[in-house]
Amino acid sequence: MNFFAHQEQARRQTRRMLVLFALAVVVIVAAIDLVLLVALGADAHNAQGIRAGGVLAISLFVLLVIGCGSLYRIATLSGGGVAVARQLGAVPVPADTTDFAWRRLHNVVEEIAIASGVPVPAVYVLEEEACINAFAAGYAPTDAAITVTRGALDKLTRAELQGVIAHEFSHVLNGDMRLNIRLMGVVFGILVVATIGRKIAQLAGRGRSRDSGGVVAFGLALFVVGYLGVVGARLIKAAISRQREFLADASAVQFTRQTEGIAGALKKIGALAEGSKLASADKEEVAHMLFGDGVGYSALFATHPPLRARIQRLDPAFRADELKAIAAAWSQPVPASEDDDSADVSIAGFAPVARIRPVASVAGAALPAADARLSLSPPRVAAQVGNPGHDDRRAAQGLRGAIPPPLREAARAPAQAMSLVYALLLSQEPEVRARQLDLVASRRDGATRDRVDGLFAALADLHPMQRLPLASLAFPALRRRPRPQLAAFTALLDQLIGADDRITLGEYCLARLVKLQVIEALDPGAVRMTGRVKLPTVAAELRDVLAIVARHGHDDEASARRAFALGLHEALPGSAIAYAPPPVWMSALDQALPRLDWLAPAGKELVIRALTRAIGADGVVSVAEAELLRTICAGLHCPLPPLLQQ
Repeated sequence: MNFFAHQEQARRQTRRMLVLFALAVVVIVAAIDLVLLVALGADAHNAQGIRAGGVLAISLFVLLVIGCGSLYRIATLSGGGVAVARQLGAVPVPADTTDFAWRRLHNVVEEIAIASGVPVPAVYVLEEEACINAFAAGYAPTDAAITVTRGALDKLTRAELQGVIAHEFSHVLNGDMRLNIRLMGVVFGILVVATIGRKIAQLAGRGRSRDSGGVVAFGLALFVVGYLGVVGARLIKAAISRQREFLADASAVQFTRQTEGIAGALKKIGALAEGSKLASADKEEVAHMLFGDGVGYSALFATHPPLRARIQRLDPAFRADELKAIAAAWSQPVPASEDDDSADVSIAGFAPVARIRPVASVAGAALPAADARLSLSPPRVAAQVGNPGHDDRRAAQGLRGAIPPPLREAARAPAQAMSLVYALLLSQEPEVRARQLDLVASRRDGATRDRVDGLFAALADLHPMQRLPLASLAFPALRRRPRPQLAAFTALLDQLIGADDRITLGEYCLARLVKLQVIEALDPGAVRMTGRVKLPTVAAELRDVLAIVARHGHDDEASARRAFALGLHEALPGSAIAYAPPPVWMSALDQALPRLDWLAPAGKELVIRALTRAIGADGVVSVAEAELLRTICAGLHCPLPPLLQQ
């Protein structure tokens, strides 16, 4: 299933969830009304009007409680994935950590983020959890947080850890995280009804009035009905969660191109005493987010498919007695070395489950020359969106590994991340660069100016395709800055770009990605991954974007017109829209992308195919054009890997 099909499926699941929960709420209200009618009917002095008024009042009260409870819980999670991680007591992993286990985890997350074309998420560790588990939380990739237990760090090899993280990135890419947070909110709202019923019964039970017995009975009824509603809500939550786990396992295999990693992690969960069960008191609320079963429910309440069924899909030759052999292997530790991040041993120094069979060279894929011309396939590029494969991982390894360590360290350091982004925008022309550095000194200080100047010199030998991935490494540090600092940061970016009164594609792409992936994370709850708008409704915006892409990718007017026509035919066959490039392309693109972002998934797929067709109409694509395509895709919340399929 491709990204767009899964987005559509996630939208259908959301609608289905809302319908099921609405039915559950109706049943809860009806049951409570029935209890009230029985109570009022037992008293002959109550008139029909009093019964009707009481039922209406209680119905409104229950609906208000559930609605306010759900909204309150979702509001407490408005901080996105970081809020969920901190709720469970997870600690952040600094990007510049020197701890070997944390550094290995951060390296794996960075590689998969670059390969997926999404911002590097925040990374957290549940240090008190000895089990093997992990989860991804957030509203969108821009505010995602990956959390891993200490047991996973200690017990998994790098290949196994990579399989687990790839599984979690599937949830990041496919929009599962937003649904997970909504599930937490709705279940909490129903739980509030049961809690209020219990409190009413307790308080009334302490009283000595003659009427207290009826109040206690009503409170108990409210508690029982509310708790039954919670049970029903958990059944719905579990059913939705189980459907997505097999798909996430398959996505992890596609990405890593080997099954031993993720299968090995699942086997260790089944073999070792700690398994995947969390000790946290909040484990039930996040059970549907976890890599493995963190609670221990069975049958209808299970949030995950049976462990052996998951393993057998990955390894059809799996036998149950393998788990005993794995457990026995843990009695024979082997030394673990911190010198090689790719060592196929666990941090704790125990023997791995199995050696990973070589599938291809693990070296990073070769990067094209700076002036290379690429030939692209629109269907294959569209298929890459949110669907990274093994080649994308190799490309990410090449991109990340070839970045000089001082630049990687600068990107990760909170004190240098902003300076690095400023340096990426400095002009090659000495006079323009001098004006830009003066702007930095006047808006910041002399020390920042010198730091930016030094980083610019270090960027001299950087491959053009490494510039945006390097900037993305700085995004986690940037997102931790206060809102006023980020506002001043983006304002200075605009001034640096305009220092020479012209904007290049590279400058626009970098600034646009910063605003999309950093500023958007300040209000993650407002992000929408998919919409309902049909493509003909935004034909004007499609025209502008296609015209901009066609004009920048072709040297003459005739070629640009032909590219525009080919792209338009890909998205809207038979349309007679004329080629008319906007006079100010940057502002036109900024205005068009938010409108196109409201497209339904199928419409977004057509837009990306149309853009690829227009860019590659002359048979070749420059690195700058490819970066523009990736930036537009990011604006549509359709993450595209760095190396496009030719």
